[in-house]
Amino acid sequence: MKVEIVTTGTELLLGEIINTNVQYLSRKLNSMGFDVLYHTTVGDNPERMRAVLEQAMARADIIITSGGLGPTRGDITKETVAELCQAECYLDLDTWGRIDAYFRKKGRLCSANNEKQALVPVGAEVLQNEVGTAPGLWLEYAGKLFILLPGPPSELMDMCEKQLWPRLLERFADQGIILSRTLHLRGVGESLVAEKLDAVIMAQTNPTIALYARYGEILVRLTAKAANQDKAVALLDACEAEVRQYVAEYVYGVDDDSVAACLGRELLARGKTIAFAESCSGGLASSLVTDVPGSSAYLLGSVVTYTNMAKMKLLNVQEETLNRFSAVSRETACEMAVGVRRLLGSDMGVSITGNAGPEPSEGKPVGLVYIAVALEDVVYCQEHHFSSTRTENKLRIAQTAIGMALDKLKEE
Repeated sequence: MKVEIVTTGTELLLGEIINTNVQYLSRKLNSMGFDVLYHTTVGDNPERMRAVLEQAMARADIIITSGGLGPTRGDITKETVAELCQAECYLDLDTWGRIDAYFRKKGRLCSANNEKQALVPVGAEVLQNEVGTAPGLWLEYAGKLFILLPGPPSELMDMCEKQLWPRLLERFADQGIILSRTLHLRGVGESLVAEKLDAVIMAQTNPTIALYARYGEILVRLTAKAANQDKAVALLDACEAEVRQYVAEYVYGVDDDSVAACLGRELLARGKTIAFAESCSGGLASSLVTDVPGSSAYLLGSVVTYTNMAKMKLLNVQEETLNRFSAVSRETACEMAVGVRRLLGSDMGVSITGNAGPEPSEGKPVGLVYIAVALEDVVYCQEHHFSSTRTENKLRIAQTAIGMALDKLKEE
């Protein structure tokens, strides 16, 4: 079945909010065997919204909308779909009662305009909203299926998990499934991976293989379509084994793995601890490490030493080192790594110092970064050059530091 996802709201077109609903819906629908072929975003304009929905009807079997089900005049998705499907709306007393109870539970009274949310097109089935006020709708018309979902992500996901996904799986039980697996690679460029896998990619049928780069790593996504889970997994296993023949040395994780999670596993396996001293990354590397549950077992702490004074007072970086070589230098990075390791008593000390941008500092160019890893009897240091925005540079710097720590841990 072909699916088009239509997200509504002028705020999306203005870039005021990130459209996370599309990512969530696409991943889930594809995993259930539906072919999501189009994403469309349209503002709160009746004529443009109708045109978008008419186009969706011409090229998709299922049209899923997100947003525009609220109580204001700008919420027009339901009205536009009802008009397109030639369906009159009526006040659904059960839904109105649920909305009223929702407000009363919060110690508030419904506004008169909330009644708009309880209007239901004739022939539609209501998908009740258990965490908000706007109900969803399931409406079939002219061989097409319209599914209207609320815009707030928490409401949309709750409604999908509890009501929509079970209903879709029951209605389209013979869809089969589409299953993906993603291999995470580091220490290699996209062009080299493409070259190594060229023969495999050219011969692909099912599963398919796609490459893309993200924040200093390469992702190889394998996607299989099969009648059931077991057959899809078997196809992916065989494809992954073939891909690994060419790039196994660069693969560090699968699916939701992160460099930080892999570092954590290696530290736990070896009974080692780690500490971070960060300057230009502002504590982001430590934050990524603590995103992993259980990281308190190996991360002893971190220090953000953004100024020279902090580097000297907290990490015992020598004033002479800073005066002679500057804060952005190999020498400073090494002293920071040794300093944080001694300060917190960890097995490994990792330091980051550099210029994330957007302007040169102390005569050092934007993107110049030094990362050091201190062990008991040796200190390693690497020079890096990053060339993106300040925000993206910080993320790539943090990921690189975590990756370097992982590499040095494995080398031991």
